[in-house]
Amino acid sequence: MGAFTPTRQETIEDQKLYLDGRLREIACLDCLAKVKVKKNSEHHTAVQWSDEALGHCTEFARLSGQPGGRPVYESCPRLMASIDRAVTEGELEVGAEDGY
Repeated sequence: MGAFTPTRQETIEDQKLYLDGRLREIACLDCLAKVKVKKNSEHHTAVQWSDEALGHCTEFARLSGQPGGRPVYESCPRLMASIDRAVTEGELEVGAEDGY
């Protein structure tokens, strides 16, 4: 499979908007892991973890030590509480008005 590298400025801008649009850095109030978050709706939250943030998450470290390791699709409840707090305090906007 070939790689696609956009060359047109419009395509580069669309790619950036799709990948980074409305992402806000949120720190977990427990372990201080910093992730990028976007809330498209009350029920949909997109979280981008960096390797550094994964290394800071004590909940993921605990789950990784269990037999079978950490379930890939499990979220960290402490981080989710931090995201909810950010929404409540107006630090994180809810809604996908821009289509992303």
